[in-house]
Amino acid sequence: MTVQDSAAFTLTDAERELLPSDEDVAFYAEHGWYLSKKIFTDEETELLEKSSERFYGGQRDRTLPVRPPKLAYWEPAKGDVQRHNDYIHYEDDTIGRILRKPLLGAVAARLAEADVIRVFQSTLIYKPPVAGEPSNLVPWHFDRHYWATSTSERMLTAFIPFHDCGEEMGTITMVDGSHRWKETAANDATSLHFAERDRSELDEMLEQNARYNGVEVRKIPVHIPRGHVNFHHCRTYHGSGANVSDRPRRAISLHLQDGDNRYREFSRTDGTRVSYNHDVVVRKNADGTPDYTDPEFLPVLWSTS
Repeated sequence: MTVQDSAAFTLTDAERELLPSDEDVAFYAEHGWYLSKKIFTDEETELLEKSSERFYGGQRDRTLPVRPPKLAYWEPAKGDVQRHNDYIHYEDDTIGRILRKPLLGAVAARLAEADVIRVFQSTLIYKPPVAGEPSNLVPWHFDRHYWATSTSERMLTAFIPFHDCGEEMGTITMVDGSHRWKETAANDATSLHFAERDRSELDEMLEQNARYNGVEVRKIPVHIPRGHVNFHHCRTYHGSGANVSDRPRRAISLHLQDGDNRYREFSRTDGTRVSYNHDVVVRKNADGTPDYTDPEFLPVLWSTS
């Protein structure tokens, strides 16, 4: 895997025009999400789609040296369900190269108000055009719950469709401003992935937290034009609905970490130690803890230094 030299992070004048304005950064801080200008060219999104089809057909430039216990990894035997494949930036060189576009990292850095942005995780997603497919419905959740072993509160996610993506296709839906909510109580179960929890429980958790904060739940399905990217804060509740269109919804969910993020030990109240997939993949620090700055798996996207 080729890791980009941080000293080479520069933007053209045209790319600088695509960065979030001060008003956009303020919007993100208030609402917890931001729809970018056109970051990827049509040629790049076409290449993302072609590369994803080769990946689904079995092509790999490399595979993980070890398979983490909770790896999301669709294989053909699983059938026509929603597909999730983690570490796509590592396993496919073409996709990884496009995702490391400096402009993407620079936009994230502006929103997170960070000097450095690194990859945290990437997931290739395919939502089949099957209106009644249960796996197509993604319940309400926020990503920070699953990153309990990370120290940062500035992490964010870039949702990158390969095409125009609206409600008909089951686009990502933001719960506006929910990143500023206080949670009703510490709940150890929130560190479990939404696939491991009951959907009705997650719906009720969202409503309870809204009532606790004295606000109404405002759900905003984001229409994302081709080449544009929706960014959301790690504490913004989001989900997505059915794909009732006549074609698959193809996208990558690219989770990003600011340069200050590090591993921390985290245990539930019952003593169960929480782990993330990286913990068995990345290199170790001198004290034996996982190194969340490992450039092989978590490359730098943007650096101002």
